[in-house]
Amino acid sequence: MSELGALAPILARKREEAEALRGAAAGLWARAAEMPPGRGFAAALRGGALIAEMKRRSPSGGSLRPGLDPGAIARAYTGAGAAAISVLTDGADFDGSLDDLAAASRATALAVLRKDFIVDPVQVAEARAAGADAVLLIVAALPGRLLDECIEAAARARVDVLAEVHDQAQTERALASGAACIGVNNRDLQTLRTDPGTFARLRPLIPDGTVCVAESGVRDADDIVRLVVAGADAVLVGEALMRASDPAAACAALATAAREAAAGRAGAVS
Repeated sequence: MSELGALAPILARKREEAEALRGAAAGLWARAAEMPPGRGFAAALRGGALIAEMKRRSPSGGSLRPGLDPGAIARAYTGAGAAAISVLTDGADFDGSLDDLAAASRATALAVLRKDFIVDPVQVAEARAAGADAVLLIVAALPGRLLDECIEAAARARVDVLAEVHDQAQTERALASGAACIGVNNRDLQTLRTDPGTFARLRPLIPDGTVCVAESGVRDADDIVRLVVAGADAVLVGEALMRASDPAAACAALATAAREAAAGRAGAVS
């Protein structure tokens, strides 16, 4: 099996999508240049921050919230104390779109992350043109110079980067690329299962000055507290919010747990 596991066929499809954008690249960069600078995604992620995610479905979780209204969810997350919002824009596996991102961006003053499988710098321009303030870059999906090229594209588009890692080699590569915000994903690329210990193993490799985000496997406030105590500046939560009968109430509870855990950690250190 490829070391990319379940990610391999998705990336093959994404490369085709990126190739189809080539003819529109100049226009996308022009639109991105007309946008104001991003709204400070990384700067918002301190002190036990919650990144609240919206998605209709996922390959591992199946159908989550098929009829979601991205603008309404963005407003609900904003009112519930989220620090930033993540929007799945992949269509084939998540039923998302850039229209969802644009609607969320219009509905909130929070920074909005485009969560997708970016394989080419042109997708970074496409993200900013649609209103993204940050882009997810999966280190495993960007071999060779591609990671650096996409980080350079993000600087050109004036958006932040969340560099996602799954192991030590990827973490070292993300740091060498100059990534200032690193997301440790607890989900295994081969099996799609989550290992809550991944974050604890990789966190010591990440300098304290680098924003550190924990991703995947969060079901409740106890999980949030565990990750923040282990050193997460922020935690990204999707499925738990999308499955909740009241996403706003669930978001408020998790955001409060994250802030309180961070305050307790700071108090223990001082």
